[in-house]
Amino acid sequence: MRPTGAGTGGGGRRKAGAAAAAASREWMVVPASGPARVEEAGKHAVMARTGLPARDLRVLDPLLSYPSTILGRERAIVVNLERVKAVITAAEVLLPNSKDPAFARFVHDLQSRVLASSSDQAAELTDMEGESSAVASPLPVPNSSKGHELEMTKKTAIAVGGMTSSSSMPTLTAAKDGNTKVLPFEFRALEVCLESACRSLEEETSTLEQEAYPALDELTSKISTLNLERVRQIKSRLVAISGRVQKVRDELEHLLDDEMDMAEMYLTEKLTQQEISETSSRVEVDNPSQTEEDRDEDYRSEADGSNGSFIGYKPNIEELEMLLEAYFVQIDGTLNKLSHLREYVDDTEDYINIMLDDKQNQLLQMGVMLSTATVVITAGVAVVGLFGMNIGISLYNEPTTDEERRSSNMKFWETTFGTIAGCVIMYIIAMGWGKRSGLLQ
Repeated sequence: MRPTGAGTGGGGRRKAGAAAAAASREWMVVPASGPARVEEAGKHAVMARTGLPARDLRVLDPLLSYPSTILGRERAIVVNLERVKAVITAAEVLLPNSKDPAFARFVHDLQSRVLASSSDQAAELTDMEGESSAVASPLPVPNSSKGHELEMTKKTAIAVGGMTSSSSMPTLTAAKDGNTKVLPFEFRALEVCLESACRSLEEETSTLEQEAYPALDELTSKISTLNLERVRQIKSRLVAISGRVQKVRDELEHLLDDEMDMAEMYLTEKLTQQEISETSSRVEVDNPSQTEEDRDEDYRSEADGSNGSFIGYKPNIEELEMLLEAYFVQIDGTLNKLSHLREYVDDTEDYINIMLDDKQNQLLQMGVMLSTATVVITAGVAVVGLFGMNIGISLYNEPTTDEERRSSNMKFWETTFGTIAGCVIMYIIAMGWGKRSGLLQ
């Protein structure tokens, strides 16, 4: 029994290892500074790393079909736009690893954009630190509460400065002129995601336009089964792309209409506020001159403002709003192109239907003319049938003289040509009546 138990235990361990391997997956990690790397992590590890619930991670599952979504959470932003699937934090971007060439292009763009912005921001921070040290060096360090505030500011700056290698703090990203600001890391990553999704949809739209307009023009000049099949496939692609573009547009419009969702995406500012809150709490603990009443008031204010979502703190969402509006205009322009193409397809279908109706009318007119000719010929056949009846009359008598023979021949031709002329006159009268009454053109 012991070997059997050992075998069972080994099988259980193998099953557990297989389940763990199935639960884990490869993630491409793009940090704020440094090269991208591939890490293998399970769902629970990613949840602990980003603070996301399991339902948000299901949005990134390639085996499941979810519409385009941008979710702002406490510590991360979940992006699912077309083929772009990412989890953006204040310090890094987690991407489900893929072998798609478009994914490699997206990672390259993301890393180049982040590193370029980080280098520019580091240069600006160096200049700002040099100017601030030159101004602050001749001043003595005060010992009052203001001195503690300055010390707290220094500690906060040090803490934030240590984080700038992995994230971009908006409070430290102002340029020398004081007007230009470098976007936070999460917004730069979000911008790359939006740009990639919009560029992909724009390229598909341009490709569809290049194929659709010549095919539609060829169909108007020559209606054939092959051209109709090409237009049918183009229309199917048009409907699919229009739906995808509409979903991305609706998601951006939803974010622009909801200020709370946009405020949730300020991960760096929330992290900065948390650092300031923690630093201020440590300074208050180390400050013996602070009264108990001030501590109670500060404690109550911190308890109200540091409960996870910063309810009392509302960041300025103008940066994110301008970013989303720019790509909203771009995706709206793509949707307008698809709408124009859809109208062109509808106009072509209407033109084809008009042409087919005209051909059908021509066939009907030909049918009417042939039917009328058949009726007229039937009248002539009736006359021939009357003369062909087996009835004895003088016209059928065998001529005996040359004069009777000439008279008989003359009567035959008079009857024949008279019948034909009568049929023709009847046909002309029927056609004239049809045109006068509007039945025929």
